[in-house]
Amino acid sequence: MPGPDSPDTEELGATVAALTADDIAPARRRQLLTRLVGQARARGITDLFKPRAAVRWMTDTVAEVAPHVPIRDLATLRRHFPGLDDEALADRLVRNASRATAGVGAAGGGVAAVEWAVTPTLLSAPVLLAAETVAVVAIELKLIGELHEVHRVPLPAGGTGRAVALVQSWATQRGINPMMPGVGVSAVLGTAARRELRDSLMRRFGRNLTTLGPFLTGAAVAGYLNRRATRALGEQLRKDLRRTARALPGAPS
Repeated sequence: MPGPDSPDTEELGATVAALTADDIAPARRRQLLTRLVGQARARGITDLFKPRAAVRWMTDTVAEVAPHVPIRDLATLRRHFPGLDDEALADRLVRNASRATAGVGAAGGGVAAVEWAVTPTLLSAPVLLAAETVAVVAIELKLIGELHEVHRVPLPAGGTGRAVALVQSWATQRGINPMMPGVGVSAVLGTAARRELRDSLMRRFGRNLTTLGPFLTGAAVAGYLNRRATRALGEQLRKDLRRTARALPGAPS
């Protein structure tokens, strides 16, 4: 697999970053997902029918693209969503992310429907599922980072440290604790963190099998399940971040 600074990874990161935008037309989302599938194929994927190989590829890819996920700071969020207090802003971020992951599920189902109609083969199915899973995780990483901004729980400085902390937060569905020594400092995911990420990705990958349902029924089900899972993640994280924010030095008593 290419290194984190290779042109191949930069292009993949740019595609994933584009998929995390709040408002994307369905046709554009399908185009980006199709591009992501093509980029995944170009990375030499040959054995994604094997679950362990698929999850290993997704784990490596999420770790590589995480630094490319655009996280808006609080000032930028306020400019994009004027007039909203903290709770309303967090509500809006969770809603938008849920819609985005639902859109990825729908786009994946649409791509699958075209694949089956034109070339009835399962050879591209695991690549589509892996690409869809990576796109959904990227959207949720963005949500996690921006919810930390809204709740004023600082993220680690630096692209690598921040990316590692976000991936760990996604895998555990818990907020980043800035008071814990060593959080977000390591340049690579540790063994325990990679195991948590792998297990979480395996669950997501299994759920995304609904994308392959006949015709567009898979798109509807995948969209619904993605929306529900992202909303649940957002609400769980908000509860955790409220507790963390109250415990930080200088927090109102």
